[in-house]
Amino acid sequence: MRLPPRTALLVLLAVFLAGNVLAATATGYGVMLTARIVTGVASQAFFGVALSLCARLTRPEIRGRAVAVALNGLMLGTLLGLPLSTLIGERLGWRAAFWAVSVLALAAGAATAAGVPWLGPAPSGGLRAEAGVFARPRLWRAPATSTLVIGATFAAFSYFNPILTGLTGFPAATVPLLLIAYGAATAVVGRLADRYAVPVLAVGLLLNLLFLGGFAVLADAPVPAVVCLLGIGLVGVTMNPAMATRVQRAGNAGPLVNSVHTSFITLGVIVGSSLGAVALDARGLRAPLWLGAALAALGLLTVLPELRRTGGPARRGGTPVAHGAAAPEVRETVRRG
Repeated sequence: MRLPPRTALLVLLAVFLAGNVLAATATGYGVMLTARIVTGVASQAFFGVALSLCARLTRPEIRGRAVAVALNGLMLGTLLGLPLSTLIGERLGWRAAFWAVSVLALAAGAATAAGVPWLGPAPSGGLRAEAGVFARPRLWRAPATSTLVIGATFAAFSYFNPILTGLTGFPAATVPLLLIAYGAATAVVGRLADRYAVPVLAVGLLLNLLFLGGFAVLADAPVPAVVCLLGIGLVGVTMNPAMATRVQRAGNAGPLVNSVHTSFITLGVIVGSSLGAVALDARGLRAPLWLGAALAALGLLTVLPELRRTGGPARRGGTPVAHGAAAPEVRETVRRG
């Protein structure tokens, strides 16, 4: 059964809320594991539906900007949520962190009910038709690039605090300000992603490689270190819009493709931060930066074959496929529920 997008979003938020309440009241490992699986599946599916809805609500030429707004929530939630939940857990206990997320889920549900327009289920040939696009090798290469982009960034970002205090010499109190500055410029890249998704990824990965390597070499010099840190922020997670645009053009803008892509992005966070921890333990504070540079180099290799095949801007943009290509359909069917 296919649900209207707003209904699907509200159902998934309800499942996510239930999972967090279960985690907050968990009395054993098995219950906690179940709760985390429930919240993980619900959140990935939520972003898949949300990105598909962005595609339906916007014209093709501004789709990258719309996707940028949605993915900003995913990345900002990760970048801000991790330290905030840790702080809440340290001050009020780990259960309080889950209750705080539950309150935010309720707020998100209210905002969704009030602000998301009603649309019927997306026209589709069914699950088999949506899944059929995964037979295209190009579609798998696109989310693999996304994993490496996010992995490269989070391999370093996860350990900026000890790097900045232990190597660069910044007082601990100044680190949050530096991390806030780190998150700038996503809107600019979102505009470029509308027409130049593959070139944006290629240039962004090359710059990220240079900034990560430069940070590793110059981590003990405050001014160059901050310049490199801001550079990583400029070209790291800000490539999300280009990543999503590329995936939608390689496959379609349907919920299944977007859910799988969101899972690959989350995998990048997990792989990057986990391998960064291993590198730090084995080789010291500079190692996560070198690891990030290596992952960025691998990501660049996955983009170069496609970059060579692209011509002018029109060919770079490609033709949006399937779900959401038609904004006129939205104008005809949108009504408030």
